Amino acid sequence: MAAEVAEEKQGVIPGPPARLTVPSTRERYLLIKRILDIAISLGALISAAPLIALCAAAVRVDSPGPAFFLQRRVGRAGKPFTIYKLRSMAVEAPSYSYKVAIDDPRITRVGRWLRRSGLDELPQLWNVLRGDMSLIGPRPELPFIVDQYQNGERRRHEIRPGITGWWQIHHRNEVPMHLNLDYDFYYLDNMSLRLDILIAGRTIKIILAGLRHSSHRSEETDQDQIATFS
Repeated sequence: MAAEVAEEKQGVIPGPPARLTVPSTRERYLLIKRILDIAISLGALISAAPLIALCAAAVRVDSPGPAFFLQRRVGRAGKPFTIYKLRSMAVEAPSYSYKVAIDDPRITRVGRWLRRSGLDELPQLWNVLRGDMSLIGPRPELPFIVDQYQNGERRRHEIRPGITGWWQIHHRNEVPMHLNLDYDFYYLDNMSLRLDILIAGRTIKIILAGLRHSSHRSEETDQDQIATFS
């Protein structure tokens, strides 16, 4: 009380007491999402380590070159990062290009199976654990594609990109780039744990379908209709 009187004499009017800021629904959702990302990616990396090692060995035996493919992508707030994948193409293939068809001759035999099953994406769990990516979110796009964006299109970088997402589970090779953005904007406008669970469920179905078809059908099938995630 004496301090307040002294402040008034000096011409200083004390302000209202500080209040704790209550996180918004979006902030709480993003916090829960990040906690789940860390817990699930860590557990999945530990569980999948033998499978990743086996797939990496198969890649090395099938074709000369490294087992893993590293590429720069654009992440949250437009910050570039290095994405990790199991290599599915010959080393002489260009590192940056538009999406190639599943029957492209530059794709190796093991690589074709990895793409159809979605197992080439497993190393991205490390990106999720590091904080570069999320399990679910917009597609992590290539820099030369992002360079073509207008200002309004860069809002897809408001959150971390995902291994899978709304765009990825609806993906077909013939979908033009501007519709890819529409899918990402839909996710940004409607993201919730309920939507994430829906996307996760559909992703698991796509992976299981890819594994089943890759095991029982020849390479000359219509598997280019099965989504690959990034």
